Amino acid sequence: MLHININGSTKLVILIGDPVSHSLSPRMHTAAFQKIGFNAIYLACRVKKDNLKEAINSIKALEIVGANITIPHKVETIKYIDKIDPIAKEIGAINTIINRNGILYAVNTDGIGAIRSLKEAGIELKGCNVLILGSGGASRAISFHLLNEINHLFITNIREKSLSKLTTDLEKKHAGKITKFLYNKDKLKEYLKKCDLLINCTPVGMYPNIHESMVPEEFLREDLPVFDIIYNPIETKLLKDAKKVGARIIYGYKMLLYQGVEGFELWTGKKAPVELMEKILIDELLKNDNNNINNKKG
Repeated sequence: MLHININGSTKLVILIGDPVSHSLSPRMHTAAFQKIGFNAIYLACRVKKDNLKEAINSIKALEIVGANITIPHKVETIKYIDKIDPIAKEIGAINTIINRNGILYAVNTDGIGAIRSLKEAGIELKGCNVLILGSGGASRAISFHLLNEINHLFITNIREKSLSKLTTDLEKKHAGKITKFLYNKDKLKEYLKKCDLLINCTPVGMYPNIHESMVPEEFLREDLPVFDIIYNPIETKLLKDAKKVGARIIYGYKMLLYQGVEGFELWTGKKAPVELMEKILIDELLKNDNNNINNKKG
């Protein structure tokens, strides 16, 4: 049970999105604030598109410490920000705001969280060839960060428009380092043979479609680490298949954790209690897994 001490000096950090009721961040961040003695609470605020400008302006008006921005506002919010991190500007989306004495500074910690997850797992990115499934928002954030370190990036998606937009944007800074292809199993098999790391940035395999995967098990191998950014369920079919062939796996909740850690440290100026934050995340996700299983039985 989390006991929160609130007084007249308690500060506020918020999540802005629609929907937000599923978010695990309020419990994780509030407990972490308490742990380090930072007098603040974290609340999830559902904000409709038409009210976005007023919501962002309220961060200044109410002297809110900062905010997370989630779907569907990660792109639109940029126009209301005072200063934006250069990589976030390249990505074209933000997920974290820091209020610096009335100046709103924005970053995108999704890619940072993914890179930290990979490095913590012992993945050597330098000289690495990586294949990413998907070309949506998460793929954008991860790709822009990855390309500063890796040798070559293969990206596939089922939608040509989204795929072309992302690769065109990436080529502006990383010409010659990207290969795109519309998803088909023959091409996937061919390019995976050239790769040292596979990352799933699609929703395929997410609850309730937990028996789905874009990658046949026979395409996986022991020396191909697999990172699936899905965290519900904790262990997707893709990760289960990778485990079967002896591959190293990286769980999606790790990215969720480390993007949160990065934001936490920007808001507080202090080191995040990572172990506590991870424990809370895992506890909440295991509850979700159990609830999902019980609901299916019912």
